Amino acid sequence: MKRTKVLVFIIVCICTWVFLYFENNFITVTNITVKSHKLPEAFDGYKIVHLSDLHSKEFGKRHKNLVKKIEDAQPDLIVFTGDLMDSSHFDAEVSLKLIRQIVKIASTYFVTGNHEWWSGNFNVLEKVLKENGVHVLRNTYARIVKDKDEIYIIGIDDPASTQEIYEETKIVENEIKQAVNGIEENEAFKILLSHRPEMFTLYSKYGFDLVLSGHAHGGQVRLPFIGGLIAPNQGFFPKYTSGEYKRGSCTMIVSRGLGNSIIPQRIFNHPEIVVLTLSKEK
Repeated sequence: MKRTKVLVFIIVCICTWVFLYFENNFITVTNITVKSHKLPEAFDGYKIVHLSDLHSKEFGKRHKNLVKKIEDAQPDLIVFTGDLMDSSHFDAEVSLKLIRQIVKIASTYFVTGNHEWWSGNFNVLEKVLKENGVHVLRNTYARIVKDKDEIYIIGIDDPASTQEIYEETKIVENEIKQAVNGIEENEAFKILLSHRPEMFTLYSKYGFDLVLSGHAHGGQVRLPFIGGLIAPNQGFFPKYTSGEYKRGSCTMIVSRGLGNSIIPQRIFNHPEIVVLTLSKEK
């Protein structure tokens, strides 16, 4: 009887370990189509791979598993919405192994998350990212041109970038105003990259057609009929954790992210790659 109990205990431990490992390491691909009448004809069918919150995690040797899924998506553009690395175990090389590969797949744009700033090493990281061909957007915009059409991609810093005493919402609003300064085409299709999803109400006031965010880690633990359990800056039962949200003409897509930080384990919340297909709404 004693041996049987020990055997059962060992089996339960092994099964639990396998389950937890699978939850943290099995990458899911989420496909979302975003429709807009403002989208130029040349961008109909345009694909964007949205990555977020790697937190210095490695998926297979040299991110082999992750890179393969990105390649299979055949993106026109790749965006990374912050927390490429983790401030508590800063390891730029692990993250750069991924960056050096994805820039060869498609043009890559990056905005900061809170962990880039908390690490105290972002100035060095920014230099290396740019040297590797990444477009680092810091409260500015870029034009994406295809054939004779164009769309705008706007990127803002995470508010952890400043030591100002203003509340974070005010900091982000000032960053948005700075970032869009110079964009005169009000009817142009505009994409905002911002790490924090909880400020969706603010983003929607500035005429963005699509907002891409991360930060919430999918709520860390996802419960049936409820969704995410807890998220940074949103607390328990957060509103914005995963997938698509709409407010007026603005759509926000929140990535569940790839790695972990303070809470080391995901439950029913696999690491995620989001593949967005832009569609011209007739």
